[in-house]
Amino acid sequence: MQFFVPSDHPSLPGHFPGRPVVPGVVVLDHVLDAIEALHGPLGHIRLPQVKFVQPLLPEERADVLLEGDEGRWRFRVMRDGQPIAAGEVVRA
Repeated sequence: MQFFVPSDHPSLPGHFPGRPVVPGVVVLDHVLDAIEALHGPLGHIRLPQVKFVQPLLPEERADVLLEGDEGRWRFRVMRDGQPIAAGEVVRA
């Protein structure tokens, strides 16, 4: 699933002034959207492992890549073939 965060997204003011960066929680929200698009509502979840390795800037396109089954998914968020974030989502 591909996504981008527009430059007028309400989470960007103050994160960070002069050089906005998409907050990690917004990136993770897109990961959850991708899982729910394939598997339906998740309900309660845990994120036992998440690592952010590069920032995502407004208007940049990113891809969510998923592996896993109905209760546990590993994800990677990529921009132009480079990792932004990776981790695991587990249904609680």
